[in-house]
Amino acid sequence: MSEDQITESGDEDAPAKSSKMPLILGVLAALLGGGGGFYATWSGMIFGPESETVEVAEDNPVGALPDVTFVAVDPMTISLGSSSSNKHLRFRAHLEVPTQHQADVEHLLPRVVDVLNGYLRAVETKDLESPSALSRLRAQMLRRVQIVTGTGRVNDLLVMEFVLN
Repeated sequence: MSEDQITESGDEDAPAKSSKMPLILGVLAALLGGGGGFYATWSGMIFGPESETVEVAEDNPVGALPDVTFVAVDPMTISLGSSSSNKHLRFRAHLEVPTQHQADVEHLLPRVVDVLNGYLRAVETKDLESPSALSRLRAQMLRRVQIVTGTGRVNDLLVMEFVLN
């Protein structure tokens, strides 16, 4: 009868618990391997520079600055629409021009001011107030100035003042 009781309770047929030791060793090995690989790459043991010292050539002078001139655009005050809390935009800029084209750009400066004034009046107030507006507006204005002055005469438009009042 004691044998019947043992088989009925199911103590003999219970599956044995699997050991978690291989899982723990696998995780430990992965952490050590990842940490070792990170350190080897970070310290330069692998994929690092081939020589420890970097030689600076003293006979190579620093490159010369580009031959450019900055042409000032007259400051502008643009009145904004009545729907905005700001009433005016103060704008001032300089044009980066190759020195040989300075006279040409200065001759076309009234047309440049007209194009910039017209563009800034057409821009909606909410577009002026957004944080990323200045870079987008700068690119648009530069493109318009380059169209007016001709290809290769204006390299860049530098915004010196952009204030909403």
